[in-house]
Amino acid sequence: MNKKLMMVAGVAMTAMLGGCANTTALEESVANLGNKVDQLSAEVSSLKTEQGKVSADAKAAKAAAMDAQAEAKRANDRIDNMATSYKK
Repeated sequence: MNKKLMMVAGVAMTAMLGGCANTTALEESVANLGNKVDQLSAEVSSLKTEQGKVSADAKAAKAAAMDAQAEAKRANDRIDNMATSYKK
């Protein structure tokens, strides 16, 4: 009798615990987390694109600065050549 009572109590507790599990709330929570992951993925993609543009702009600015420096050196060399050719 004691074994049967324990068996019935075990089955009843299992049924009660199974009935208490709220799968709808769990599914909503998982869906919310999935949405947040999707949003973060979109933001990361956007930031990568923006970072690529900034990097390209920085490379272009560096190239322009180097060109300006080379042009300034060339102009200074021309001025130096003009100054040495004029003697009194």
